[in-house]
Amino acid sequence: MAGPRPPRPADGAAPPPLARRAFLRGAAGLAVAGAGVAAAACSGTPGAVSAPGAVAASARPTVSRRAGERPFPHRPAGTDMLPQFRHVVVLMMENHSFDNYFGMLGRGDGFTLGPGGTPTNANPGPAGTPVPVYRADSVCQNGVEISQDWTVSHGSWDHGHNDGFVVAKGSNDPMAYFTGEDLPFYYSLGRTFPLCDRWFCSTMAQTYPNRRFLIAGSAFGLVDDSYPQATTYRPGGFGTVFEMLDHYGITWRDYHTTLATGLLFPYLATSNAANFKLIGQFFTDAASGDLPGFSLVEPNYQTGSEENPQDIREGEAFAASVIDAVMRSPAWPRTVLVRLYDEHGGYYDHVPPVPAVPPDDILPDVPHDELDGDHYSWTGFRVPAVVVSPWARRNYVSHVVKDHTSILKLVETKWNLPALSNRDANATNLLDTLDLGARRPPFLDPPSLTAAPAVSTAEEDLCLALSPPDAGL
Repeated sequence: MAGPRPPRPADGAAPPPLARRAFLRGAAGLAVAGAGVAAAACSGTPGAVSAPGAVAASARPTVSRRAGERPFPHRPAGTDMLPQFRHVVVLMMENHSFDNYFGMLGRGDGFTLGPGGTPTNANPGPAGTPVPVYRADSVCQNGVEISQDWTVSHGSWDHGHNDGFVVAKGSNDPMAYFTGEDLPFYYSLGRTFPLCDRWFCSTMAQTYPNRRFLIAGSAFGLVDDSYPQATTYRPGGFGTVFEMLDHYGITWRDYHTTLATGLLFPYLATSNAANFKLIGQFFTDAASGDLPGFSLVEPNYQTGSEENPQDIREGEAFAASVIDAVMRSPAWPRTVLVRLYDEHGGYYDHVPPVPAVPPDDILPDVPHDELDGDHYSWTGFRVPAVVVSPWARRNYVSHVVKDHTSILKLVETKWNLPALSNRDANATNLLDTLDLGARRPPFLDPPSLTAAPAVSTAEEDLCLALSPPDAGL
């Protein structure tokens, strides 16, 4: 499929803990069996476009709003300010950077191409010799040596230089990328609907901190994938987007396969049991048009989330089935779906994280000498993100800075809800990707997209057998 992989330097990094996979196995049992308004809703200054190279620490974002404030303070909370759509669907996959998937898309800010269309991006190896990006030699990520933990991520970042991906992990594997031949459906999706080339994950850390930002606006000190106990931190105020939606009578569901993101706050499993549904219910609800106001749709995290060592095609096929179900649904004319990734997975990206508003006063739970000047005050790395909706702008690439709390800001803007944290209070709200003033939604007739290739159970089993699942943490 691809040229030879550059030789791999010795990897002296200690293996990561297995806590996340332990949670995945344990939680499977815990998982319960008009135009003027739109223009006003776009309030807030779009983030500046980042360029490669170090970012000055003094370039801090302006804090203009605070947790608890509403986008429209003179209108009642719960007021529908954006009636053009009724349903927000979030499909968050796992562990890929923008460049790793879309560096060769030819749309948005991807790789710099040299003669013959070969990308010229590189990172120095241990001896300073450049290690160029290279096409991955397989869609099965078995044996891939990458890490997105706090220490490796901050070493990769190197205070804004983004030149530590190889050295921080002791491996050339972070420099791998995939192409449209590997991911035909995703490339078709990224060339059709609005592509966000400045969507950053919320923090330079692993899955659970970033998913906490997605549903609560903060990681509350979490920096890793530690197993959340039943007595885990319970945030004040509304706590999570789910509780806020409940309070204002807005429907929601977490459709899951093996693990529900909502269980990062385990008390929700009992207080909101009826809103956690197995994945089959999503396809039933989509077919009948009975989607709630807010949905999380979750893959099989053991085999189909696209995290290493998995075969990325299985996750792509799942995502394609979800997006196809939404586009065929009676609810399609009133839906906004966001397809994105929780974090970069350890893969290279050439655009550095940008300064971000700290969500609260809770510091990351790492020794002071490992904070690296980051008090949740920087985003993580870019991730692939596409906004899929009948209202999506045609021929549009968004260069507006976003992170996962932009989804919270969209929800808050639509229903005029109070911000959960200082981060989502100051986030941009995705409305630049939508043409809500159009007389007719631009994609009211769903476009035809390239089909995702099928992957057999035997191929997936072989991929996982070659590299035990716990190796992908």
